[in-house]
Formats: sequence, structure tokens, C-alpha cells
Amino acid sequence: MRKHYERIVRENDKRVKRALRIQVMDENSPYYGGCPEETDLMDAKYTIYRIYDMTGAYSNSRSVYYRDEAIAKRIVLALDYVARFQHEDGLFDLIRCNFHSAPDTAFIIKRMLPVLHYLRDNERDAWQEKIYRKMYDIARKSASGLLAGGFHTPNHRWAIASNLMECAEFFEEPEFMETAKIYLAEGIDCNEDGEFAEKSAGNYNRINNDAMITMGRCTGEDFYFEHAVRNLRMMLTYIEPDGTIFTANSTRQDNGKRIYPRYYYWEYLTMGKDRDIPEFLDFANYIFELVEENHLEAPDILIHYMNRPDLIDFEWDGCAEPADFERVYEESGIVRMRRGDITCTLMKGKSNFLYFTNSSIDVALKIGGCICEHRAFVPETLEKTRDGFLLTQVMRGWYYLPFQENQGTSDWWKMDHSKRERKLGPDLTIAVRVREIAQGVEINVKLDGIERAPFRIELAVLGAQKADADAFSMFGLKGKRILVKQKDVYLTNEQDAIVIGPGFGTHGFIDGIFGSEESDDRSFTMYYTDYTSFDHTFRIANATK
Repeated sequence: MRKHYERIVRENDKRVKRALRIQVMDENSPYYGGCPEETDLMDAKYTIYRIYDMTGAYSNSRSVYYRDEAIAKRIVLALDYVARFQHEDGLFDLIRCNFHSAPDTAFIIKRMLPVLHYLRDNERDAWQEKIYRKMYDIARKSASGLLAGGFHTPNHRWAIASNLMECAEFFEEPEFMETAKIYLAEGIDCNEDGEFAEKSAGNYNRINNDAMITMGRCTGEDFYFEHAVRNLRMMLTYIEPDGTIFTANSTRQDNGKRIYPRYYYWEYLTMGKDRDIPEFLDFANYIFELVEENHLEAPDILIHYMNRPDLIDFEWDGCAEPADFERVYEESGIVRMRRGDITCTLMKGKSNFLYFTNSSIDVALKIGGCICEHRAFVPETLEKTRDGFLLTQVMRGWYYLPFQENQGTSDWWKMDHSKRERKLGPDLTIAVRVREIAQGVEINVKLDGIERAPFRIELAVLGAQKADADAFSMFGLKGKRILVKQKDVYLTNEQDAIVIGPGFGTHGFIDGIFGSEESDDRSFTMYYTDYTSFDHTFRIANATK
């Protein structure tokens, strides 16, 4: 992938130029040699990432910094800074929140190991020898720190375990491997759909994949590679028409963010090449096409490429975004459909249970209303039907009854209310049927079981610039709301148009009571309203108007 490689070299040089500009060069500063983040925080992890870039540039004949003694001195200063801020136990801090943190230390090791592999396996000049020895000592001490462990999230386990495995191999320390196996005894949290526990398509899936690939390489066991391949196949169906990743199912900080899959590039390239999966190689090319078309920064993987020189001049002609598909991921509780430049997503367990997306406009659908503690429809079931999909929930009503015996206190908050008997009912049954139509989906919403409860359908539209209906036109839509009582609304921007409707409205109770989710101030929100019981059908579709 010579063209990709050459761009990665150029952009690495740009990062190095910035690192040299921001590096602290005041000899009297405690942070001498370190690189501040964009918020001016001084963190060892960020500096290690800059060391990765600078060492790659110094060691690469295509870089403008190749064998530049001035940059070599800067790398050494940066390593000295990192060593000063390493705790005696070998661990580092992520100063925003985690101190003496094994997982954050694992992520730091992960960035050092490719550099160490390259410097070990290639002839070193005097400066590279100095860099290698300093980094070797930091990484060896860090790996020892991982032995004590400690983690917060599911992906942290695999970051720690995979780095211990690779360090066991690199430093010839069997104890590292034995400790890694303790983590692996919990079992890998990748289900048959290919989804990891955090469902973080925009970030942690790739972190997990990288860990699985590392453990597969260190053990020679296909078992680990298979998890990564399964997730990468799933990810092919998580790409939206504009090339970004669908993230609304994530349980982590990437939820709802528009993220391009550029950091999946290396996984698709290496797994495609090493395991002979043509569609992965097609997608690797597609990712780089997205980088170029959207003026994105290329993946920060120069030394990874330098460790795989066979890939620099490996070429693959195919370049393809995901084709039309319909996937039901039962374990993950999600359905993904794509037809040309349209995707539709259905989710169990989410209040925003339906997303409709074309190349520039997104619609998120929610049903709001209050029955006891319930504030919105959150599907309990999601199943395929003869002509589409059915999502259901029963909102169960209940009331406490008085205790039959004295509780030993009159303080409400000290009573054990789990011991109370309850009066049950009434219940509200919600059924949503979704079926495919030309250029979109038809949605039928049926609520039954309780009479005269005010409910609303919320359609949050992101990306449209104008809304047109028979009775109104609206501009500057961001953050605005409207109750649509009849007919269709056309939503447009310079590129696309969609139609939603027909609307209905019998009341104006669109905010709900306390505890209800607020409208998204980034979106234009349309409401349909009615009292239960009701049965309404409307559509969301691409339009030509």
C-alpha cells in the first residue's frame, strides 16, 4: 500500500513538527522534555505517543527528520521526562482520573512495543541505541507494574493481558504470561454476533480487536484471531452512508458521535492480508478513501508499517464500502439494514430505538409517555416477522400496599420496601411494527391497555436545514421543536431530502413529567401526540422534493 504509506510518513512528519513546537524545553520545569496535551495537561501517555512519532521519523528514510540528531536529542529528553513520572511500582497515571493505573500503563506499553520491536530487529546507530535502552527500561518496569493488575472496564482486561503476553515474549519473562492467563480465565466477552460487552463500535471494539490479534500472534491460537475477525465482519454492517460508524448502541463515550473508521484501517489490512479475507482488504482501501475525501488525518501507524515492510509495496485493487445487507444480531439486540444510501437500525433496550440515516440526514425515533416509573418506550423484545420487525414492551402499573406488621421505624427511607405487597396493574402494551418500503420504512405504533394516557412520538432530525409542510416552512432548525398535527413534512439540505408523515396531534404535552428525557438541542424535533389507546402508521423515507 505504497500510496497509503507515503501519506502516513508525511502526516507523521507534521505531528513531529508540532511535537517539537510544544515540547517543554525549560530546563527548570519539572515537565522538561514532556509534551502537553491540547488542554495543557502534562501526561506521560501523550508524550509516549509523540515519542512513537518522533522515533519513527528519525528511523525512516522517507522522513524529513531521518537521522536528524536534533530530533534524537528531543526523543531522549522526552523519554527522561516519562521515566521521571513513572511510579516506583512501574505504573503511570492518567491524571484526569486514574492513578497508579494498570490499564493506562498497558496502553502506554502498547505504544512502546512497536518501537522496541523495530529498534531491536534493525541495526541501530548510537542515538537509536540510547533510545532503545531508555525505552526498554521504562517498558520492562511498566510490564512488572501490570502484575499487580486492577481494572475498571471490560476492555481493560484484554489491554493488560495482551501486553503481558507480548512483554513475556519480548523480555523473556514467563511470569508475565502466567499473569495474563489469569485474566483469560474469565473468558472473552465477544458474542456470536461479534460484539464485545461495551458495544463500543467507535472506539473500544478496535482496542479489543488489537488485543485479540496480539494474543493470537503470541500464542499461535486461532481462537483469539477469530474474535477479531468476527467483530470486523460485524463492523462492516455498522458503516453509515456517509462513511461514519453507527455508535448509538455504544455504552461508552463514543455513543452518538460521528466517527470515521480510520483507526480500523490497520486491522482490516493485516487481517485481510494475513488471513486472506478479500472484503477486509477492500474495506481497508475504502477507509483510506474516506480519509482522503474527508481531509482526515491518516492513521498514526508509521512504525507499525515499518515493522511490516511486506505491506508497504503490497497492493490491492479492490475498494468497496459495504453492500446492501440486513443483519439481525440477536445476542446484541440490534438490527442493521442498508439499501443503497439508506440505513435503518432497530435496537432492543434503548429509548431511541430506531434510527434512519441517509448520506447527510439522521432521524432518531422515540416514544415518550409516563406509566408509573416508565418514561419512554424501551423495547423488551425485538423479533423478525413475515414482513418486517416487531418491537414490544409492557409498561406494568403497580402501587404499594401498607405493611401488615410494624417495621420498627416510621422513617420511610429506613423501611425495606422490597417486603411490601403490591397492587398490580393496569398495564400498557406497546407494539411497534417496522417494515421496509421504497426508499424507507413504514412504522406502525399501537398502544393498548390503558385509556387516556397522553403519549408522544418524538422524531429528532439531525442534518436538515429546512422543514416544509402544507401549513409551514421553517429554517435554521437546530434546537427547534414543533408539534405536527397532520400530513407530511419534508426535510431538506443542499444534498438530501426526506419525508416523514403523516403526523397527528391531539394534545400538547410534549415534555413529559420529571425524569423524562429532554429533547436533543442539536436536532430539530418533531412530535406526534395522542391519547391511548391508539394505532397510528407513518413513514420515514428518502424524498425527491
